[in-house]
Amino acid sequence: MKRHRALPVAAGSALALILAACGGSYHASTQSQPKSAQTFTYDTYTPVMIDGWDPATEYSNGIIAMSLMYQTLTHYNSATHQIQPELATSWSSSDNGLTWTFQLRHGVHFHTGRLVTAQAAADAIQRTIKENGGAAYIWGAVKTIDAPSQYTLVFHLKYASPLDLEASADYSAYIYDTQAAGSGGNFTKWLNTPHDAGTGPYTLQTWNSGQEFEVILKAYPGYWGGWSGAHYKRVVFRVVPQDTTAVQLLKSGQVSFIEQMSPTLWNSLKGTSGLKLVSAPSWQNLLGQLNTRALSLPVRQAISYGIDYKGMIAALSGAAIASSGIVPAGLLGHFTDLPNYSYDPAKAKSLLNAAGYGPGKKAMNLSLTYTQGDTNESIVATLMKSDLAKLNINLSVQSLSWPTQWAKGKSSTASQHQDIFMEYWWPDYADPYSWFINLLETEKTPYFNLSYYSDPTLDGMINKVEPLVATDRTAAEQLYKEMQVRILGTAPILFLYNSNYQYAMQNNFTGLQVNPGYPNVVFVYDLKPTGS
Repeated sequence: MKRHRALPVAAGSALALILAACGGSYHASTQSQPKSAQTFTYDTYTPVMIDGWDPATEYSNGIIAMSLMYQTLTHYNSATHQIQPELATSWSSSDNGLTWTFQLRHGVHFHTGRLVTAQAAADAIQRTIKENGGAAYIWGAVKTIDAPSQYTLVFHLKYASPLDLEASADYSAYIYDTQAAGSGGNFTKWLNTPHDAGTGPYTLQTWNSGQEFEVILKAYPGYWGGWSGAHYKRVVFRVVPQDTTAVQLLKSGQVSFIEQMSPTLWNSLKGTSGLKLVSAPSWQNLLGQLNTRALSLPVRQAISYGIDYKGMIAALSGAAIASSGIVPAGLLGHFTDLPNYSYDPAKAKSLLNAAGYGPGKKAMNLSLTYTQGDTNESIVATLMKSDLAKLNINLSVQSLSWPTQWAKGKSSTASQHQDIFMEYWWPDYADPYSWFINLLETEKTPYFNLSYYSDPTLDGMINKVEPLVATDRTAAEQLYKEMQVRILGTAPILFLYNSNYQYAMQNNFTGLQVNPGYPNVVFVYDLKPTGS
């Protein structure tokens, strides 16, 4: 989960200082909120705004709220596989892919009242680049930005890049009012007190940090899309860690939508009057990063053959589907004919025996960490422990809060590192580049590459692929395939499964479209309430 992706520690510490200076963090009562036909209540099992309120650097599950307050130049439609207008109405690129020109929508205003111009958009993107947090790498090709007229935005790139696609990213592509804090004001502090400075249909009403009714948004009256017809005028993000409690709230009409629950509980709701269930494939997958500094190639391969993937998927009762390589179906670079690992205990034993381990030989002691509170990860970890025990591998499983797990994984002390780091990943826009640049490119200091993997040849391939996406998609697709074949051969990561969304909701609204390009985001403005 990108809720597993957090800001660097320094940035998080800065946010804590800002909140302390402002006299607290907006705690409020958890009194029941009134039910209303105009209120959409989104139930999530974990806090929403854990990375701060800066649209440039937020890189966690704040996306489910920020995507309603902020907008991007373009929007990716996963149903049509097309890039659609959002704040930009049209765009074009030069033949060499080095110049991109966007024409902006006229008459759009930020929630601050300021007109959205090309210069305002340029200022936002340049600040995001400067802040260099979240997914700011999506603008990595940008050399300069010009605003030759009020609504014309021109990008000059250092190398060819699919900027129209990158501008639709689910993180760090937001356009916001950099002047919202006023002349001489501290914009970052202003955002984190908190405020929003977006263009979306909803604006911040209340933040109750640490409380059940954590984030409450209200309709922005001046939204450029207008408010004619049926719309929800209020959005509440309600944090309910216990899925059984969430279901009770759903049945009683106190929440509209549940983000996640155990597969067994989700299946038990089939046929329940007044409810609707949605199952949809995602671009999120569960990975096990193998410590390549501690585990030899034969051992990594043995572990890869020693896991019963089909049994794991069966145990998750529809919440998981088989993966092929690291790229999920629906994205450029997904192939079904890759040399994937399958459950083969005999091959696993042979590889371990050659390394001096396995049944009848020396036992191997390994450690695995996963994120506390995730029932699916817990199931997977338990099954992996059982599978590997048959190979005389003692797997020590540890459930940790995400900050603790991540700090352990990227510790400068190698003895702190785990042997298997379990986490979810998904792309920042509709392209698999995020997996490779974040998880597999060589890092001097561990950050997200928590298999500590280094392959100069793969690094070179990673550096070539995005320019090809902009200029020769066929060649880019082939390169993505070659990269995955190479990764499968060197086994730095276990590709455990691809997640399948299992949502439960009331049936008193229409218009929900699941878009894996914006994971777990419900674009509430597009919904049409049909009852009270």
